[in-house]
Amino acid sequence: MADLLLARLQAALGDRYDVERRLDAGGMADVFLAQDRKHLRTVALKLLRQELRSGLGVERFRGEIGIAAALVHPLIVPLFDSDEADGLFYYVMPYIEGETLRSRLEREGQLPIDDAVRIACDVAEAIAYAHSRGFVHRDIKPENIMFSAGHAVVTDFGIARAITAARDERITQTGTIVGAPEYMSPEQANGEPIDGRSDIYSLGCVLYEMLVGSVPFSGPTIQAIIASHFFGAPPSIHAARDAVPVVLERVVLRALAKTPAERFATAADFREALIAPATAASPPSHQSIAVLPFDNQSGDPDFDYLSDGIAEEIIIALTQLPGLRVAARTSSFAFRTKALDLPEIGARLRVGTVLEGSVRKDLTHLRVTARLVNVANGFALWSERYDDEMTDVFSIQDRIARSIAARLRVTLTDWEGKEKRLVTPATASVEAYDLYLKGRYHLAQRGFALKRALELFEQAVALDPKYALAHAGVAEACAVLAQYGLVPPQAIRSKAQAAARRALELAPESAEAQCAAGALSLVCDWDWAHASTALQRAVELNPQYVIARIWLAFYLVFVEGRLEAGIEQAQRAAELDPLAPLPATQLGMTLLGAGRYEEAEAALRRAEELDKALDETRMFLPPTHLGLLYSHLGRTKDAIKELGEAINHSGRHPWTLCALAVCYRSLGELGEVEAIHDELVARARREYVQSSMLAVLAASLGRMDEAFELMERAYEEHDGILVYSKRYPFLEVLQRDPRMQQIFRRLKFPDSP
Repeated sequence: MADLLLARLQAALGDRYDVERRLDAGGMADVFLAQDRKHLRTVALKLLRQELRSGLGVERFRGEIGIAAALVHPLIVPLFDSDEADGLFYYVMPYIEGETLRSRLEREGQLPIDDAVRIACDVAEAIAYAHSRGFVHRDIKPENIMFSAGHAVVTDFGIARAITAARDERITQTGTIVGAPEYMSPEQANGEPIDGRSDIYSLGCVLYEMLVGSVPFSGPTIQAIIASHFFGAPPSIHAARDAVPVVLERVVLRALAKTPAERFATAADFREALIAPATAASPPSHQSIAVLPFDNQSGDPDFDYLSDGIAEEIIIALTQLPGLRVAARTSSFAFRTKALDLPEIGARLRVGTVLEGSVRKDLTHLRVTARLVNVANGFALWSERYDDEMTDVFSIQDRIARSIAARLRVTLTDWEGKEKRLVTPATASVEAYDLYLKGRYHLAQRGFALKRALELFEQAVALDPKYALAHAGVAEACAVLAQYGLVPPQAIRSKAQAAARRALELAPESAEAQCAAGALSLVCDWDWAHASTALQRAVELNPQYVIARIWLAFYLVFVEGRLEAGIEQAQRAAELDPLAPLPATQLGMTLLGAGRYEEAEAALRRAEELDKALDETRMFLPPTHLGLLYSHLGRTKDAIKELGEAINHSGRHPWTLCALAVCYRSLGELGEVEAIHDELVARARREYVQSSMLAVLAASLGRMDEAFELMERAYEEHDGILVYSKRYPFLEVLQRDPRMQQIFRRLKFPDSP
C-alpha cells in the first residue's frame, strides 16, 4: 500500500517535485522526502491522510492552510506550498535534518530540566507570535516540535485549522480525532470555540511529559483520555522527580488548569513564568550571573568605555571560576537602554543573579558602586561602594569579582590552597589600560569603528610594549579589518603578525592572544595548521570565549569541511551569547556553508530580530547573508528586499552590492549587474575593493577569463574571502568553473572528511 501511494504521488507531482521516499507517518499526514525542482531545495512533502481528506473541499483546504504561509518567525517552520493533485491534498515545508521532540523523548524518557524549560520557552515564543496574529495551532505535541540550529521549532501550523474549520464535528466519521487526545485542551475536545489558551494547555502537557517521562492524562481509550482531561488531576511532578523545583511544577499546573481563565493569559506570560524558576532547577554547581553595563555617572559619554570596560573585566574575571556560568558581554549589554526590571532581565538571560553598578570619574578619582541581586525575589545579596584613585582600578575590579564569588560561595583557591587573584593587572600603565578599553569598545562595534580600534590598541602598545592584550588587540583588529575588506591585507599583515607573535611571547596562556593569532592565521596567512591549533587552544583556555568558538567554527566548516563539528562550535557560541546578533549571524553562515539552508534561514532571521532589538547601529551582515540565501534558493523577491536593507545599513559596502548583483544575474537583469560592476570598478581606483568581489561581478557578467585573472590577484593579495571560497554559496558562480580547483589547490585546503 505504501509503495502504491508513493507511486501515485510521484505521478501526480512529478512535474514539480521529485518524491524520493516515505519518511514517516503522522497522525494527520504521511511525510515524504522530495526535491523541489524549481527552487532546487530538499523539502518535506506532507500528504493529508485519506480519512481526513473525506469531505474536505479543495478551496477550503487551500484557504485555511494558506493562512499559515503568513507566519514568518525563526521558530516556526514555514509553509512553502499547498495544493491538491489527483485527489491528494498535500503541503510542503522545509526538510529539517534534526529530530523531533518525540524521537528524543522515546530515546531519553525524561529530559534534563534546563533542556525541557528551554524547549518549552522556544515553543511558547513561537505560538505567542502566532497568537498575536490571531492564529491558534490546535495540535501542539512532541511530533510537531523539531530541533534546528540549536532551537526547538514548531511545525504543521494550519493543518488542524484546515480540517476543523471545514467541519463541525470534533471526531470524524472514522472516529479519528482532529488533534492528539493526550495533548488536547478540554474545550477543544468538547468542540467549543478556542483561543491561544488552548495551545498553552497543550504545551503544558508537552512540558509535563518532558519533565516526568509520561503524559499527564492517559487512559486505555480515546474516550478515557478525554474524560481524564475533564475530570482527572495530573500525578505530582515533584513526586515523580524530586529534582523539579516546586515553583516550576506550579507553573506547569497553572498551564494545565481545566478552565481557560485560570491559565496564563498569553503564551508570552507562560514563557516568562517558565524562565523565572529555570535557574532554580540547576544544582548549586551551576550558579549563574549576568554583569550589566555599569552606569556612567561622569556626565561625559566619552567615559562610556570606562564603565563598560570595568564591567567587561569583571565578566572576564568571573569566567575563570569553575562552576559559575557567566552571561556573555553582548547579551548582558543588550539591556543598556531597556527599561526592564532585574527579575525580567535575569529571566531572559537565564541567570540567578545580576550585578549592576555605576562609575563616576572625576579627574583621577574613581568611585564605583556595585550591587548583586537575586533575580528570583529582587533582594540585594550584596552591595558595596569603592573610592580610589584611577591607579587602583584593577584592585577595584578584583575586589568586586572576589566579593561576588564569595557571596555565591564559589571557591577562590587554587589546587595548592593558595588564595587566587581574579583580576591580574595586564599592564602597570593606567593610560594604556584606558586606551585598551576604548579599543575593545570600538572593536565590538565592528564596521568602520575597527580602524579606530586599531589606532587605540597601537597607542596602548606604545605606552606599554609589554601589554600582551593590547598586542592581541592589534592582531585581532587587523584580521577583522582585512576580512571586512576595509584595508588591503598585505598592508597590515607584517604588523599583525608581529603583534600576534609578541602577544603569545608575553602571555602564551591567554585565550585572547591565542584567538587573535589563530584568527590572523585563518584570514590572512592561510596557515591552516596554526589556525587550528591556536583556536582550539583559545577555547580550551576559556570555554566561554564566544569569539574563539566563532573563528573555530569557520575554520572547521570552510577549511576542513568538518561540518558537524563546526556547527556544534557555532551553536555553542550562540548559546553562550543568546541575545547577541553576531554569533547568531555566524551560526547562520556556518549552516549555509554546510548546505543546511532552512536552519541557516532560522538563525539569520533570529540574528535580524536580535539586531533590531539592540537600539544601536544596525549590522549589515544578517540581511546580506539572508539575501544570499534567498537568491540561492530562487526566492529573488525576498532576496532583493533583504539586500536593499543591507546596502542601506552598510553605506554600500562591496559585499552587499555584489550580493545584489548575484541576485540580478539569476533574474537575467544584466544591466543592473553592469551598473554595480561599474560602480565598484570606479571605487577600486580610489579605495580598496577586494579582488574577489570584482571577480564575482565579472563572472556574473559571463566574463570568466577576467574573473579568474581577478581571482589570481585575490590570491596574491591574500584576500580573506578566499577562506570561504570552497563552500559558501556567494561564490557559486565561480565554483562551477574547473579553474577554481586550481585556486583550491594553491590554497592547500586540507582534504575534507
